Amino acid sequence: MVTVECITDLLTPEGDSRIRELVLEEKPVGVVLNDEPVGTAMVMARDLEELAVGYLFGQGLIEPGDKIFDIEVCEQGRINVYAEVTPRPDDEMITTSGCGGTGKIARRLLHEDYPEPADFCISFHEVAELIKRTLAWSSLSQDTHCVHGCGYYSEGAFQVCYEDVGRHNAVDKLMGAILLGRFSPRGAAYTTGRLTSDMVLKCARMGIPVVLSRTAPSSLGLDIARRSGLTLGCYVRPGRVNVFNAPHRIVREGLSDKSDVSDRSDKSDVSDRSNRSDRSDR
Repeated sequence: MVTVECITDLLTPEGDSRIRELVLEEKPVGVVLNDEPVGTAMVMARDLEELAVGYLFGQGLIEPGDKIFDIEVCEQGRINVYAEVTPRPDDEMITTSGCGGTGKIARRLLHEDYPEPADFCISFHEVAELIKRTLAWSSLSQDTHCVHGCGYYSEGAFQVCYEDVGRHNAVDKLMGAILLGRFSPRGAAYTTGRLTSDMVLKCARMGIPVVLSRTAPSSLGLDIARRSGLTLGCYVRPGRVNVFNAPHRIVREGLSDKSDVSDRSDKSDVSDRSNRSDRSDR
């Protein structure tokens, strides 16, 4: 179980009542690499193997291609990861914008070269399926209003959705699953959270070519997308993608991967959409 039941007092001008609410369980989980404690994450205690590997990847301690020998999930709230990794000097760590500033990344990760994004395009129909399948993955979001989701579309089909109390944790779980060989990095990730630098950075380092969000990017997240060449789409809804970088990977049905690119290269017709009502639900 990842929820607990709580009886609350609902107060209104007309009177009071008692109602039942489901509350998501948030737990501290320690991550250990080769018997060396790395840090503690506040998480929804599900998909913990993927979480631990993705967490270490986000810290810059595990890279694609590193061999992972074993993962032990302990009842005491600790995850031990054993892997063959390259020793690194002490990094200057930066506190991220996620969940009260509890996350950290190595500064060097912001300046290293990123791999070339994989060759991949996604249609509007596939984007709609990715969104709908992600939002319908479980009842937790509707029951608790306390989870973020990160869905993934690859190999011509919706693959998975990872959920967590933190948007960055949900992305970490996807990164961990890819590093564990469960999915290819040649795909599209969709998150219900905003795309700040740490979120986009993980996808750029993994080589994921398309990163989509229900909500907004930050300026540094956009900068990382531009430097890495990945497609960054925000305010995404079925039938609509507001692309901040590399629109050529979003294709219309019936068009080849290249036929739509030239049509989008002319940016002379740029309208001011700041007052549009369809952006009110960010």
